[in-house]
Amino acid sequence: MIRRFGEAVRADQKYRIRHGVYAVLALGGDVLITHQAEPEPEFQLPGGGVDPGESPLRALHREVYEETGWSMAAPRRLGAFRRFTYMPEYDKWAEKLCTIYLARPVRRLGPPLEPGHQALWVPARDAVRILDNEGDRHFLARAIGRAQG
Repeated sequence: MIRRFGEAVRADQKYRIRHGVYAVLALGGDVLITHQAEPEPEFQLPGGGVDPGESPLRALHREVYEETGWSMAAPRRLGAFRRFTYMPEYDKWAEKLCTIYLARPVRRLGPPLEPGHQALWVPARDAVRILDNEGDRHFLARAIGRAQG
């Protein structure tokens, strides 16, 4: 059973599955997160949806690059969670199945390609506090706990 975070399921909505992949990218005591300005401003782990016909790892590399401008290597699966939410950019209710990976940031190739995204290096403990998604916070806290333990 995959752990659920976030809003309660609404009985009056039909949800469509949306697979997503997200990365914890740590360097020293900092992690690379993104700030997305719209549709609502929020701090997130970099990542996003897996396109039809795309492998999850290919999607992870693409999404990290698009949202941060960084390349990454050696992704290892940390776990997965689900959340039920409205996605205004797609005008749909989604059951998001989110898989979280721990990966090594390799090199900044340029600025984020995705409009409205800003890449930020933040002390890991601060990132656990400011990430807007409860599932992101949970897996980041687990990842930094492992790094320190």
